[in-house]
Amino acid sequence: MSIHVIGVVALVLVFVIGTLRPVNIGALALIATFFIGTLVANETVDELLAGFPPDLFVLLVGVTYLFGLAAVNGTLEWLVDRAIGLLGDRPALVPWLIFVFSAIPTLAGALGPAGVAMLAPLCLRLGQRYGVDRRMAALMVMHGSCLGNFSPLNGLAIIVRQVAESNGLEVSAAELFFANAAYNIGLAVVIYLLFGGRALLRRRADELGSAGELTARTDLPIQDPVVAGVGADETAASETGGASARTAVQTRHEAPVKTRLRLDQITTLVVILGVAVGALVFDLEIGFLALIAAALLHLLFPSRFEQADRRIVWSVVLLICGVVTFVGALQRYGTIDVVGNGIAGLGNPLLTAFLLCLVGAVTSAFASSAGLLGVLIPLAVPFLVQGEVGVTAMVIALAISATVVDSTPFSSVGALTLANAPEADRRPLFRTMLAWGLAMVVTAPALTWLIFILPSA
Repeated sequence: MSIHVIGVVALVLVFVIGTLRPVNIGALALIATFFIGTLVANETVDELLAGFPPDLFVLLVGVTYLFGLAAVNGTLEWLVDRAIGLLGDRPALVPWLIFVFSAIPTLAGALGPAGVAMLAPLCLRLGQRYGVDRRMAALMVMHGSCLGNFSPLNGLAIIVRQVAESNGLEVSAAELFFANAAYNIGLAVVIYLLFGGRALLRRRADELGSAGELTARTDLPIQDPVVAGVGADETAASETGGASARTAVQTRHEAPVKTRLRLDQITTLVVILGVAVGALVFDLEIGFLALIAAALLHLLFPSRFEQADRRIVWSVVLLICGVVTFVGALQRYGTIDVVGNGIAGLGNPLLTAFLLCLVGAVTSAFASSAGLLGVLIPLAVPFLVQGEVGVTAMVIALAISATVVDSTPFSSVGALTLANAPEADRRPLFRTMLAWGLAMVVTAPALTWLIFILPSA
């Protein structure tokens, strides 16, 4: 049996077993890597671990360590309280604010992981405090980040343009950016409607009605749910999809009582700001920056951060690194190239275009979007030069198909979002992200083919 068939079957089995049984999928993926690498590919241990992602390991460890510390000493809660003071009684707007905030770093030129690493902890907690469904908040973070992926300032857009130009193709940067942005805005609308947006709008109307009745009676003061002790109910509500939050939160979100920051909290804010500036402005490695910052905070204030290493989300680290290592092995064995070259030689431009987008979506769900686009665009050159399919349309379809699947938990963006969810929510959120990501794998190639490629043929 071909090693390519064995690899694909093993990958399917890893996900089926890991989804049906409470075994970490990353551990299963590492076991599959070992057996296939040693028994089928005759690799040494060093060779079969060549696909292990050290950069992703450091990123996940450093970021979850730093923001775990910021959660322990109350710094994140202070930031959320300030945000509530600004937002006030507008729960229906919170998901859209999360979406917009998450888009800003990538629009300004940062790669998705850097922006999500800084914003996901704050955005998820903000959503929790307003009773927003955790699934909605997480997906809004990820697709907000995807919106800016092909901004003229973003590295992904530069990579696509350079690869296209080096193969003699001309791509419209403006069309690429606006098409990707519009697609992700459309997905945000779907997310809002599917995961409780209409309930948030109804809750807003109920709160306004309740507030009017309460203010009409002087013996019933309006209280802030957090100050009044309803925060635990809100948390429980968000874990069950936000259903009970609509009944638990019937009073207005007034500005929380302001408290003075302690020295350790001020230092934490300064350190987080420094990491953000270093990563987003000077393009320094955010994983190591976060790791250095966390170690510095722990060293300066050891009493405030007891058992700090428990704040590192090791289960997510194992999950992501194990899967990426296995997929890296499949790429090393040439499985992806075999499929891609077979598709490119079909001879039917429209069918070839669709299948290339599908391969891009499937592969990018577990691998680097930037690296994959660098491979897929050259594969499309032979039939693009025939002029039967528009060049910009094809590149747009490939770009969207390869990046909207970053909402899977196996991309760096998805992994960072998953790692910042509370432990009790992590497995259900993983399943939702996996299901949504698979939906993106299926729908993105089909929709982009219909919207962009077919009209250009």
